[in-house]
Amino acid sequence: MKVTVRILLTIASLFMATLCVLSVVIPINFEETRTKREADVVKNLIALRTAEVEFRSQKGYFTADLDSLVLFLKTAPKKEVLKEGALTDAQLEAGMTEKKAIRIINAAKKRAERKLKTTDNDELYAYIWANDREVKQNGLQGFRRDTVYTNMIQSLYKDTYTEENIEKIIYIPYTDNVKFAAEVNNTYTDKNGIKVPLFMISAHYDTYLGDLNAQERVNLIDKEQKLDRFPGLKVGSIDGPNNNAGNWE
Repeated sequence: MKVTVRILLTIASLFMATLCVLSVVIPINFEETRTKREADVVKNLIALRTAEVEFRSQKGYFTADLDSLVLFLKTAPKKEVLKEGALTDAQLEAGMTEKKAIRIINAAKKRAERKLKTTDNDELYAYIWANDREVKQNGLQGFRRDTVYTNMIQSLYKDTYTEENIEKIIYIPYTDNVKFAAEVNNTYTDKNGIKVPLFMISAHYDTYLGDLNAQERVNLIDKEQKLDRFPGLKVGSIDGPNNNAGNWE
């Protein structure tokens, strides 16, 4: 009888010890995995924010259609201004502005085009810097501003994404191709009566943490909801301007 009791007590002790270990290990493993996964989710959210901001700069509004957003990235050109040279403090104090300097340079280029019968920018700039009276009078030798159109994806994301893999940004990592949730509010009006387009892109904890410990996930969601915070990661807001910030920032 005593032997049986001892065996049962030993089993009970081992069971309790296992529970104690698990009560510590499970939360630690959950948080470690969550941290790793959220770094990848944030990377996509930042890429999507960049795309939305560029989309609005060209079209005047945000979009909730992520497929359209990808198509925009693949097909729309990116307008950029290549800059060479800068105005000096003395020029600025004398009333010269960037806008005025560009106007002088562009007028000089048109005169040079007619004279040289060429549209080659390098030739035109070399000529006007050396010969155009107005350019020289205003000290704009070496001042150059050219508007060029480049590949949108390469311009926004350097070597991070290409046309072949850009679609990855609309899917939540660690899911079976679940798309980020996207919402827009293009009719929001601030206190001054000015319309301010808004967007929000988000990923709920249930998506990228869906295969982890259920109780830990429920506890995390409950904690965020009690604090009146979104239970997951998101960027932007449709309730009011927040500078398109992410809730991890």
